[in-house]
Formats: sequence, structure tokens, C-alpha cells
Amino acid sequence: MRVIGIIAEFNPFHNGHKYLIEEARRICGNPRAIVMPIISGPFTQRGLPALLPYEVRTKQALSCGADLVLELPFTFACAPSSRFAMGAVSTLIATGVITDLAFGVDIEDPSVLIDIARLDFESDPEFTTKLREGLDSGLSFASARSAAISSLTGKDLSKELSSPNAILALDYLIALRKLGRLDDINLIMVPRAGSDYSSKEINGSFASATALRVNLLDNCAPDYGSSKVLDTLAGYMPDSALAIQLAYKTGNDFAYPDIGKYLRQSLITFSGMSDEALGSIAYVNDSISGYLKNFARDIRPGDMNSRDYSGSLFESKIATRRYAITRIERTLTSAIAGQQEHMLSITGPSYIRVLGFNHEGRYCLKIMGKCSKLPIFHNASDALELMSKDPDIREIFELDMRAKAIWREYAGQDMALDWKTVPVKC
Repeated sequence: MRVIGIIAEFNPFHNGHKYLIEEARRICGNPRAIVMPIISGPFTQRGLPALLPYEVRTKQALSCGADLVLELPFTFACAPSSRFAMGAVSTLIATGVITDLAFGVDIEDPSVLIDIARLDFESDPEFTTKLREGLDSGLSFASARSAAISSLTGKDLSKELSSPNAILALDYLIALRKLGRLDDINLIMVPRAGSDYSSKEINGSFASATALRVNLLDNCAPDYGSSKVLDTLAGYMPDSALAIQLAYKTGNDFAYPDIGKYLRQSLITFSGMSDEALGSIAYVNDSISGYLKNFARDIRPGDMNSRDYSGSLFESKIATRRYAITRIERTLTSAIAGQQEHMLSITGPSYIRVLGFNHEGRYCLKIMGKCSKLPIFHNASDALELMSKDPDIREIFELDMRAKAIWREYAGQDMALDWKTVPVKC
């Protein structure tokens, strides 16, 4: 049985995601291979609320070629790329059934990334020194790491390591190497089609998820009429995925999250927290805490627009060369969700959460039941018995449920809805 793992957010599910699923099956040479994505839950890697509930994104994926969808816990989903990658890859490996890992790449020779991943450069003192020098000079982490790796290898790898896709791809490979699986998991590296990962411009049918989110939130808010949403997204998402999204919005008590409002309120909440309380929060240190509190204190009329639904204005005002917007948003969300610093020492998942499956996925789940190295949850209540026996399960699960309650509240839903949410079956 071939089982292809895919790591994604599907925020929202677009044509590029369907292309990745189809190409993964084509490249592996098995049209009946099971495709098993693992996706972020209520919050994404950069620290923002997902556009749609995870059950809707799961149904979209299943309608477009996926067979079994798993959830990446908050502590790994809302994290720097290296932690995001390790959490996702280790979860897929723990299922005991993964044979392939598929992901997008946007460089001419992806084998370069495999060569870099084999270096174990993180353990080299020279790399650590060069990385620190780059960070101290004001470079972003990605740029500083690229420069340090280039120095270590004697090759200019800035082009290969400059895009978000390449950064994630390298971290997936590093995670496989650390788990001792780099040589026995088949790698399916699919050339990226269409716009750049973070592009906000819609060009052609392969628009980035970033572009679709910004255009939807800024052009269709606050009423999000179906015809306007359809005009904005049609042609850039598979028809079935868009139909599911429109139907869910029409038939349920649901509102697209106001990202700008979420960020403004998170900043206000953060600035009111004591230094003692913030001292134990993940990703918080004295310098960023001071900066965010000072920024909140100095806001004046006109600085923040209540119609900034996508959060683009907020991001342009608060980000600096020293503090990348992803770090700021991840810090705010970790504080709001109450993620403690010590949780970052948990390097792998404690359970596997199933979000949805089809007939082939159901068969795969039966095999996973025999092969998985971790307990498998279908419903939130499944965790209750194991929580008392495993403190890691308790901490990760309780953090997940807090994050979901926060998301539901911003989406105008019952904040305890996830206690009765069941896997999607297609």
C-alpha cells in the first residue's frame, strides 16, 4: 500500500493544492495511492486564525483527491518552520503507514536541498556563530540561516534558500534526517505552479493562498455575499471546494474571522499582561514584550483602521526589520492561547487526531490501528481517558481546545463546538 503524506494548511484549498495531490499520485506511478494530508487546526503557522473551520477545509480536501486528513496540534502548527516541519513529519511517521512525502519546491535542482539536509549543519559551531552574526546584524532568521549555510559549504545558496517553499522543504528533509527516515521515505518534490507562496497578487489560475485570503477579506467584507465571494474566488479554487465553502457559509452560523480585529484585540490583551505572566509564555522575551507594549501605548487615532479585515494595515505598521511579522503574530497568538514556554520542549506529537476520511481512508485507518506508535483520536472525548496518564497529551490537548475555542468565538460560533465535532466522512 502506497501512502503519500502531504503537509499543508489549505487556507483556503486552491487549485495548487489539487495539483499537488494529482501530481504526487502521477509521479509515484500509483493512481490508487492513498493521499494523507496533515493540516493546521484553528491557527496557521504564522499565528493567524485560519480562514475556515478545519472541518470545512477537511471536506474540501476530501472532495479534491485526499483520502484521510489528520490534524497538526497547535503547538506545532503555530510555530517556526523547523518546529512546524518536525511536528508534521513526526506525526506522519508515527502513523506507521507513510511510504512517501510530497511537497512543493520552486528551485531548479531540488536535490540541492537533500544535500544540505544531510550536512547536520545545526551541530557545527561555525554555523552557530555565523547564524548569530547574521541575526545580530538585523537579518531575518531565514536570511541569516541561508548566509550561514552558504559560508559553511563555500557555495552561495541564497537563491536556493530564499523562498518560503524552499525553507519549508529543507525543514521537512531535516526532520526526516533527524528521525532517521531520510533514506527510506520516498520524496516526491513537485515543482510549484503559479504565483509565489506569499504573493498577494492574483495572476493566472494558480493564485497563492495568501492572495486569495487578502482579496476575499478586503474585497468581500463585512457582508461576504455569496455572489461577491464567488466572483472573487471562482477559477482559483476547484469548483467542489468553492461549493463546499459557499454552502457552509450559507447554511451555518459562521463568519469569516476579522483578522485585523483579532490582531488589534490580541495586542491590547498582550499589552495588559504583567511581565511575570508573559515571562512563561512561548516565544516571548523582554525585548519583543517591551516593543509590543510600547507600540500599543503609542497608537493614535487613524493608526489602525477598523476596516482592515485582512490585517494588512496592522502588519505594515507593526513589523520591523528586527521583528518579522510572523514572529509578532506567533507571539501574540501564543500569549492569547496560553502556550507556555516549557511546551516547546515537547518535540513530537503525543497523539494522532483524525479530521476526516473517505472509503480508502477508512481502510488506511484500519491499518494504522495496528501500526501506529501513538493513540489515535477521532473525537475530543477520546482524549479524556488518556489525559490523566500522559501529561504531554493533557498539555497539547488542552492547548488545542483553547485555541479552537478562541477561533470559534471570532467566527461567531459556539466556543465549545469542538466537543461535539466528529470526523468528516465522504
